[in-house]
Amino acid sequence: MTLNPPQAPRHPHVLTAHGHERHDDWYWLRDRNSAAVIEYLHAENDYTAAVTASTESLRTTLFEELRNHVQLDDVSAPVRWGPYLYSSRTETGKQYSIHERSDLDASNVEVLLDENLEASNHEYFAVGDFAVDPAHQLAAYTTDHSGAELYTLRIREFATGSDRSDVLEGVYYSVAWSQDSANLFYTKPDNTMRPYQIWRHTLGNDQTDDVCIFEELDERFDVWVEASRSGGVIFVGVQSRTTSEVHFVSATDCTMPLRCIAERSDGVEYHVDHLRGDGEHNQFVIWSNANGCTNFELYEVSVSSASEPQWDLLIAHDPAVRIAQVSAFATFLCLYERTNGLERLRIRYNNDGSFHTIGLPDPVYTVWPGSTPEFATSSVRYQYSSLVQPRTTFDFDVTLRASVLVKQQPVLGYTQSEYVTKRAWATAADGTRVPISIAHRYDTPLDGTAPLYLYGYGSYEASIDPMFDSDVLPLLDRGWIYAIGHPRGGGEMGRAWWEGGRMQHKMNTFTDFIACAQHVIDIGLCDADRIVTRGRSAGGLLMGAIATMRPELWRAVVAEVPFVDVVSTMSDATIPLTVGEWEEWGNPENINDYRTILAYSPYDNLRSDVEYPSMLITGGLNDPRVQYWEPAKFAAKLRALSPTTPVLLKTEMGAGHGGPSGRYEQWRDEAFVLAWMLTADATRSVR
Repeated sequence: MTLNPPQAPRHPHVLTAHGHERHDDWYWLRDRNSAAVIEYLHAENDYTAAVTASTESLRTTLFEELRNHVQLDDVSAPVRWGPYLYSSRTETGKQYSIHERSDLDASNVEVLLDENLEASNHEYFAVGDFAVDPAHQLAAYTTDHSGAELYTLRIREFATGSDRSDVLEGVYYSVAWSQDSANLFYTKPDNTMRPYQIWRHTLGNDQTDDVCIFEELDERFDVWVEASRSGGVIFVGVQSRTTSEVHFVSATDCTMPLRCIAERSDGVEYHVDHLRGDGEHNQFVIWSNANGCTNFELYEVSVSSASEPQWDLLIAHDPAVRIAQVSAFATFLCLYERTNGLERLRIRYNNDGSFHTIGLPDPVYTVWPGSTPEFATSSVRYQYSSLVQPRTTFDFDVTLRASVLVKQQPVLGYTQSEYVTKRAWATAADGTRVPISIAHRYDTPLDGTAPLYLYGYGSYEASIDPMFDSDVLPLLDRGWIYAIGHPRGGGEMGRAWWEGGRMQHKMNTFTDFIACAQHVIDIGLCDADRIVTRGRSAGGLLMGAIATMRPELWRAVVAEVPFVDVVSTMSDATIPLTVGEWEEWGNPENINDYRTILAYSPYDNLRSDVEYPSMLITGGLNDPRVQYWEPAKFAAKLRALSPTTPVLLKTEMGAGHGGPSGRYEQWRDEAFVLAWMLTADATRSVR
């Protein structure tokens, strides 16, 4: 029986800008309240289910493999804070985490929040924040039941195991406690889901009595709130893609007015941590890209004179080293830096200003700060991983200058020595060297006969670092090669790497990624008809762009929640996130930005004279980040213009940007994608 795919009706609609017309016959899919739209999405889901029904047995096998690599009963590495060890636990058959703590001798384990109980009777469930108060008696936690990322905040009382009467609605990410645990700060979004207000809630009061302490009206900026590790300061931050501003108030006298550290200046970013305690030793540490220091410099300044222009320089600008994050502790700083496409952690000792770089064993890896809530500590936690080494937790003793293994993520049925990781470098059209991270089994043939899974992102200065992912093992164990392309637009090579792949330079992201694919072909690692590529969100834009630019290069493409209708979205300020995104993509009201975006926008560059690779496209009806209609419109237009191209659209009707919630459902979803990758059209010849 031949399955006929849904055909979304074409309703002519013309969009005009700068004297240029764009014809969008599927514009009508934007109406989420339309019965016809919902009917179409269900029809696409039914078609996808029917087409992939033959892979049901394979999906079951893959699900079992994914689940069997995971130690279902597991506990995270405990984190010491005050008189307790905090951790989270998972149990066989349960979807969600259980938050708990114990005494320092690991006795008297106490359950703080069981997400499985909170999730009962909800099809979707997610915890946004879980913040314990300084007195270790309460936790503020936020929950979302739709995937729309609009949360309800409640306060769990540990002594009783029940919630207090305080219920705060319409909350976004980031919460902070005052030092006396009497006040709680939280963030609220506007109607475009931009976090724009910081509110102070006094425990026991109704939400209507809460006080708005900060409001940001410029739609380019988001706001956030955070308590310093020192316990002395509450920070309120304002951040666009290129500019920032930080305010603060004493955590012990939090009803006082906020003070601004340095007023915003376009193109200048700075970030702050609280370095020391009281009196003349009350200091901030600040890292900033002011004065053209693209990779940031590090400064120290007293709290009392923080708003003055002169700060004391601690680390001068290095064009080869990007200062990405600094964590302040009582006797040292921990610096998270990037150099030559890799990360490193350095300790700076406060007493003499000396440095120590934490040694790391592999040539290709990722390392990042772990959770160290104690301010007066002699050790700092970090996480380490590579494409073949599972996540490993270490505590670095800053006095002994030695790392102590705390825990390695157990991966059942996995032997690390059977897998190999390496780094390769592609050459972009303009001569730029683009890193590629690669992994495979030791016995996988490297003669071009093995299929290759190429992943990419390339936006927002986000780095897709080579980290272990057990979800890739079913492919590696079937003889696939796994690779991550690191194109410009990400942050892998420092701030200049991002600048070289955004705004008017955005095309570099796509041509860099194409160069990565071409490189693995040129060195004989993979044939041109054996590359399956995948990306999510802005990485989904990457997928759409490279599929429209070089359709012959890919056997199949997985575009998850893809941002593919770039011109239309960036032209509509009513859509969540749009205005703040102008500093990443450009504002189409500017004719040069319009032309730049139009040149790569996947939806606008689909053609009728091209056979595209097989495509699996996903979306989420409640997604606030990439509206469901972007993947829906892209699939509809692609199928209409290229009827012979195999196109599947799968929309989560009760979830958002991250797909289904719960680890078992996420494994089933991943098994679906992997099964499609394994069985996608492999008959295309090199074109």
